[in-house]
Amino acid sequence: MNSIKIKDIAELINGSITGDQNMTISNAAKIEDAKEGDLTFLYADAYKKFFAATKASAIIVKTGFDKSRSDIVYIEVPDPNKAFIKVLLTIFAPKFPLSGIDKTAYVDPSASVGENSAIGKNVVISAGCKIGKNVRIFHNTVIGENTVIDDDSLIFQNVSVRENTKIGKRVILHAGVVVGSDGFGYVTDDKGVYIKIPQIGNVVLEDDVEIGANTTIDRAALGSTVIKHGVKIDNLVQIAHNVVIGKDTAISAQTGVSGSSIVGDNCILAGQVGLSGHIEIGDRVILAAQSGVSKSLPKAGIYFGSPAKERLAAFKIEAHIRNIGDYADRIKKLENELNELKKNIG
Repeated sequence: MNSIKIKDIAELINGSITGDQNMTISNAAKIEDAKEGDLTFLYADAYKKFFAATKASAIIVKTGFDKSRSDIVYIEVPDPNKAFIKVLLTIFAPKFPLSGIDKTAYVDPSASVGENSAIGKNVVISAGCKIGKNVRIFHNTVIGENTVIDDDSLIFQNVSVRENTKIGKRVILHAGVVVGSDGFGYVTDDKGVYIKIPQIGNVVLEDDVEIGANTTIDRAALGSTVIKHGVKIDNLVQIAHNVVIGKDTAISAQTGVSGSSIVGDNCILAGQVGLSGHIEIGDRVILAAQSGVSKSLPKAGIYFGSPAKERLAAFKIEAHIRNIGDYADRIKKLENELNELKKNIG
């Protein structure tokens, strides 16, 4: 990695330097792991305990920080967390180099690949595909027929994209993602035998979507499963057929969204949330971890529990559940006192 001077980092984040502004930095690291030549940051009180022992050469801190060590260079800013993220994005972000079309890749003659796009080992680009400019498709990935992948998208290893999928600009698909697999659609005949319903729709991933490793997004039975602009989905998430996820929504690991449900804009679905089918979640809804949603939640707010309830109501119920043992003991005591009173009266 190329070295960069402290003064250039400070200029990038509008920081004030205390120490050698010509010092060079070659890496960024957590405060507890940092070594000589590394840049780190300190933004939360919980990490102050690592300051005295850190081996970092430079540290981004909040304006007015007590600079008690003279062997470290300080860059003071109003918000060290945001400043450090800007440094990572601008200077230290990984490049994921890939160039050209590997000789082991197969590109169907009817497919088109845009300028500066790269295709890795054993990749398959099927008939009718349209790959935009500056797209990188890493090793062992398979792109099904008539799929469109727009400019600047990044597709990592071992991804499967089924036919007729539409992928927007700057989309990131991490290793093991499956887009466009059949939705879980069956009916039973008069003997109880399952009959598969053909899944003839597709999946649409709009611009700036990111999908985590081993997440699956099913194609629609009819129409489209749609992941709208800016959605971020974690690893190991299941999105069923005909689901619509609103723009700038974030979904954490092991969440499952059942078929034909709609999630609004700017929502947060925390880990292991479960949504039943054919319900609607309104804009700016936050579902706390392990919440189960069986009915529509149209109103913005924070919900928790299974079935999910408004947060404060759910917390009250949870508090009562945790005290059931105590309640039982108190009721038993009252029953005994009542029985004694009846004996005395009798």
